[in-house]
Amino acid sequence: MELFLSAFIGDLASRSVNFIINKCSKPPALAVEGNLQRALLRAQVIIVEAMGRNITNQAMLLQLNMLSNAMHQSQYVLDAFRYQQHNEEDTKDQAVSCSSSLSKVNNAKHICFSSKAAHVSKELQEALDNLRSMILDANELVMFLTRCPRLYRQPYSMHLQLTNCMFGRQMEAQMLINFLLGPEPHGAEELEVLPIVGPKYIRKSTLVAHACKDERVCGHFSKILFFSIHDFTDDELSTFREGCATNLENCMSNSNKDRRLLVVVEIDADLSEEALNRLYCASKQYVPSGSKIILTSQFGNIIRFGTTQSLTLKHLSHKAYWYFFKTLAFEGTDPEMHPRLMQLAMEIAMTQRRSLNGANIIGRLLRDNFDVQFWSKVLAFWRGSTRRICRFGEHPCDPLDQNKHAYLGRMATQTEDVVVLHRQQRSSEEDVPKIRMEDVVYGSIKLHGKVDALLWKSRIPPYYSYIYTCEIRKVKTTGFKRKRPM
Repeated sequence: MELFLSAFIGDLASRSVNFIINKCSKPPALAVEGNLQRALLRAQVIIVEAMGRNITNQAMLLQLNMLSNAMHQSQYVLDAFRYQQHNEEDTKDQAVSCSSSLSKVNNAKHICFSSKAAHVSKELQEALDNLRSMILDANELVMFLTRCPRLYRQPYSMHLQLTNCMFGRQMEAQMLINFLLGPEPHGAEELEVLPIVGPKYIRKSTLVAHACKDERVCGHFSKILFFSIHDFTDDELSTFREGCATNLENCMSNSNKDRRLLVVVEIDADLSEEALNRLYCASKQYVPSGSKIILTSQFGNIIRFGTTQSLTLKHLSHKAYWYFFKTLAFEGTDPEMHPRLMQLAMEIAMTQRRSLNGANIIGRLLRDNFDVQFWSKVLAFWRGSTRRICRFGEHPCDPLDQNKHAYLGRMATQTEDVVVLHRQQRSSEEDVPKIRMEDVVYGSIKLHGKVDALLWKSRIPPYYSYIYTCEIRKVKTTGFKRKRPM
């Protein structure tokens, strides 16, 4: 009886303890915040280690891409939670300073912020669970990473992956290198062709140039040829034929070199079926066997010429774009030490519509002017520009993609507008203007008429410089008549 009673009491005590633990198992938001921060560090360690390895397994690349996406999403949710905390603290301070006549309004604001905080806390827990699950799934991946050989990287390469336009393209870059270094099909007569498709100004050429800069790729091919094709006229066909023939003769004269060529064709127009067929026939005729061809275009009709699965480049997700933007704006500085600046940076990033040029330009501008007042002016400027110009749901810079003029204001003065007439890219050998675009839009220098301004200069191959041709125009002021009452 005593044994039964002690067992019953022990079971009852254990059930009570389990009930209390389950009842109180939901951790507070601050505890979830700390756990998520530690999980983010673990995920970052895995990703950074993988970036320094030569990974040829496609499944491993896909798993790393999924882990990277989960890390970006979790970081975005964590920053949004801290942003919400900062807003609540400001609201409490304002509530204390306000008079009693505004108590009802303050109570309504408190209820609104409380509901938002509960939603963010739920997202915080979901992000933590998702990231933890991805890290657990990556245990085998970490074991396989130790078997992958390390890559030799120049000192700037790690910085590229984090702060330049190669951000978020690690999987695509490795898949491209795997295609270039992979063995040719045994007895295949046709050339291997890889199509790369994506919207305009999404850095397709930069991705290819980055892969061609790899030492293994340079050693694998005797020569790398670049061609830019608009409509593949007879002149362009002659240039293509002579370029391939001349380099093939040079390869044959050097007995120590293979005859393999890497031909990169950048197509900047929507080619007709006839032009595409001419390009395909010319490639088979003038490019030696064992060579490989890369086609880049914003149009999907080149996919049918591929002998392997095409690469499709898309815009960064909102979460990944925020990670990229924050890295540029807070380079070398801990964002947690500046909650107000992080709040402003999140709102400024939302106005850029995931533009890589916008992230590079404004990120550098904010970094050089690390001040709450200046960041607030930039946010107010972009909010005003968006409300004033975007009447049909377009971003102020969207017309440039349709070869139309873009109208921007000047932050220092409201009496002038900056009209971007067109944009161009120049090679590293060409001269670039000394005036920068941030000086035109955000600076106070006096300008008149047309001016060329340097938008951004890439630090990685092919080292393009992007130039805007602008015109400074006076804002037309019109008188307003008083409306009659209805």
